[in-house]
Amino acid sequence: MAKNKKRNKKKVKSSKKNNLFRKFWRAIWITIIFLFVVSVLLTIAYRFINPPITILMIQRSIKQTLSSQEDVRIKKEWVEIDEISPNMILAVVASEDNLFLKHNGFDKKAIEQAIEYNKLGKKVRGASTISQQTAKNVFLWSGRNWVRKGLEAYYTFLLELFWSKERIMEVYLNVIEFGDGIYGVEAASKYYFNKSAKELTKRESALLASVLPSPLKRNPAKPTPWLNKRALQVMNLMDKQGVIRLKD
Repeated sequence: MAKNKKRNKKKVKSSKKNNLFRKFWRAIWITIIFLFVVSVLLTIAYRFINPPITILMIQRSIKQTLSSQEDVRIKKEWVEIDEISPNMILAVVASEDNLFLKHNGFDKKAIEQAIEYNKLGKKVRGASTISQQTAKNVFLWSGRNWVRKGLEAYYTFLLELFWSKERIMEVYLNVIEFGDGIYGVEAASKYYFNKSAKELTKRESALLASVLPSPLKRNPAKPTPWLNKRALQVMNLMDKQGVIRLKD
């Protein structure tokens, strides 16, 4: 009898552990499925609804608050793609992602070249396409860890699946960071050049595109010799790129 009782107690304990284990994995799978559904629905929603704010904007605002006693303000003003100068669209394609209209979100050749370069050099070179940058800017936080890069790839896939190239470009140019608290090409155009994005010249567009790798360190309204040289390079790339047609 005593042995039977011990066996029964062990069975009960084992059963409880198994139940807890099952509940644990069930909760994990439910969470994964929930996050998957939310991410897909949000991506589809942003195909038609303009993102009101991004995680990067929140991150920057927190940093501004911690480092300054001044009021933190986010300068941004959404404009439709037709209200953005073709010069600006051409400038970012030529300088950031010249295969934008041809790839499915990832530039394999650029990735391979970046990997080889990073093996040799101390300075890290990126290979992000405009689609990847849009995914990062809209849905994720800044950083270079593998978790964020994995999520960036996932959201890039969703953008290319549910959005048109025109929509990707429109969102990209409206959320990209152009300076401390300055987001989107319209806000940048008014802040740096006192004009709307629709009126940007070829050189002004090249200058704005040239600050994108380090927008907090460069000022397109007061270009350094390096920035002037880079803008000239971008203008030459624009000539080689030719006309950009985003309409499907």
